[in-house]
Amino acid sequence: MKSLVSILIPAYNAQEFLADTVSSALGQTWASKEVIIVNDGSRDETLNVARQFESPSVKVITQENQGAAATRNKALSLAQGEFIQWLDADDLLGSNKIACQMEAGVRCSRRTLLSSPWASFMYRRHRAKFRPTPLWEDMDPLEWMTRKMEHNLYMQTATWLVSRELTDAAGPWNKEMLGDDDGEYFGRVLMASDAVKFVQGSGVYYRIVPSTRLSHIGRDPRKMEAQLRSMEMNVGYLRSLEDSPRVRSACVTYLQNWLPSFYPERPDLVVRAQELAQSLGGQLTPPRLPWKYAWIQKVFGWSAAKLSQTYYNRLKTSLGRGWDKAMFRLDRRESGFST
Repeated sequence: MKSLVSILIPAYNAQEFLADTVSSALGQTWASKEVIIVNDGSRDETLNVARQFESPSVKVITQENQGAAATRNKALSLAQGEFIQWLDADDLLGSNKIACQMEAGVRCSRRTLLSSPWASFMYRRHRAKFRPTPLWEDMDPLEWMTRKMEHNLYMQTATWLVSRELTDAAGPWNKEMLGDDDGEYFGRVLMASDAVKFVQGSGVYYRIVPSTRLSHIGRDPRKMEAQLRSMEMNVGYLRSLEDSPRVRSACVTYLQNWLPSFYPERPDLVVRAQELAQSLGGQLTPPRLPWKYAWIQKVFGWSAAKLSQTYYNRLKTSLGRGWDKAMFRLDRRESGFST
């Protein structure tokens, strides 16, 4: 009998995309599956959208708003599967994503962490491009974490398929993490694993949505603190595997790449990052803005230049998203679908 896979979907104000996400879960070619949707006190129609899918294999739970980590823990507490598939409420799974990983997993131990390709998109999934990175290979947890820090890379949350044994070994999601909660959680999953198996084939589609998402730090002081705390923990996780010169150098590079998230608004966090880098035998340098913002920095200061860069990037992304949405609606109209 095939192993049951639990597809866990935490949802908060996700009415626009949730139906597509759930459909991608139900459309998995792996037949032995259950879907659990936990509505985290949404203020829109998320709960009503979710309830349209209720069935013996689709459970819908609602709760007062408790945050992403608590919502994921709630979904996990209800899961009956031997494998766990995390899926954010706006992302999509390729139809044979789980089947490909489960077939590969037969030749692995239950402590092997299974990953897959992923690509980002806004509205038109067919325009998503899968771009391989140094993490798209089989390797041990030490090498995976080191490469992640050396090259400033990550894997999207839904790429992973995690056995129940490995999930239990890693422990629950950390409710204190208001930023990089998935980075900290999967750091623990990696530490509990014996290998990472990269499975080619159908992958994951990561939807780029406005900056209200959990992963966006912005100028929120709590998210800045959580981000640095997650980084400190991941540095500790990696060094627990090996404390070599290469590992220390990778950790310093990791801290340097993320320093702009705290600089100059939170000098206390900058000091913490610098002290950690020094304990690793390195030194952080003040971040540099692209040349086109240099004059703003000279005239108005670093904070104003950084804010200008942020607003420019938001405007550029917003315009791109608006165009992509318009083309998506046009494509649907030409295909005979209503918008």
